[in-house]
Amino acid sequence: MVAVFWKELADHFNSRRFIILLALVYLAGVSAVWTSAQGIRGAVTETTPFIFLKLFIVSGGTLPPFITFLTFLIPIVGIILGFDAVNSERASGTLSKVLSQPVFRDAAINGKFLAGLVTIAIMLTSMTLIAAGMGLRMLGIPPSGEEVLRLVVFLLLSIVYGAFWLGLAILFSTFFKRMATSLLASVGIWLFFAFFMFMIAGAVANMMVPIDQNSPKEIAWQHEQVAAMTMRASPTTLFGEAVAGLLAPEIKSLGPVLVEYEKYMIPGSTLSFGQSLLMVWPHLVSIIALTLVCFAISYVKFLREEIRST
Repeated sequence: MVAVFWKELADHFNSRRFIILLALVYLAGVSAVWTSAQGIRGAVTETTPFIFLKLFIVSGGTLPPFITFLTFLIPIVGIILGFDAVNSERASGTLSKVLSQPVFRDAAINGKFLAGLVTIAIMLTSMTLIAAGMGLRMLGIPPSGEEVLRLVVFLLLSIVYGAFWLGLAILFSTFFKRMATSLLASVGIWLFFAFFMFMIAGAVANMMVPIDQNSPKEIAWQHEQVAAMTMRASPTTLFGEAVAGLLAPEIKSLGPVLVEYEKYMIPGSTLSFGQSLLMVWPHLVSIIALTLVCFAISYVKFLREEIRST
């Protein structure tokens, strides 16, 4: 597995695909932090709580915040790194040659997954460090120990989120023989979770708890709760809520309308790191479970399929 891991890792870092993805991620992340720092630099002091975290969650006006870029870029990175992990080698005939050597099938797919995961981790870690360093240079206010701890957990959560999309792409790469089909399937799932899940959640809420203009507030709240629970079937929603809960200590509850999380903020009152972690822990466990399910299915399929030399 170690040999497969290093070979796949070298292929990732030497490919033009990785260079383009890295440049895209760096450009988006640095631009978002730069505009955010420009917007909040003149309105903060050294006594402002958690000002360093605001670099990653506050929009500068011209660009979305840092976490919004990550929510859309991480799936793209995971899909691009995994959609041809198996079927490309099967089509070229190299997979049968590799497995004819003293390389077990589980070592081959485990090495591919770990190489993609390490690539995502290196990309996200370096981008976060560059963005944090640039924000520190522009603001001139160093982060506190709790802010550093929250950023570390946020980085781990982002890597797990990328692992889910990598595992999903490898799953389709195992089931479909054509690379274009696996790519389209992966992108289709991403678009469904990112855009169409909102409409489905609204339809489910309207069906289970119908409301109108004269509905009482309790019924409207139940309607929003049903929509929120339906939205949490999407890993994109789980990641967005978990990141908001980690990087915005003012949030007391992950309510039904996360976009307007200012309603949950109480001036001068914030949650501790342990309380925020406890609040987002179900989201993190759900993303890890989805990742394991996707990889387990591709793992079993890869071990049982027939691979012939061409």
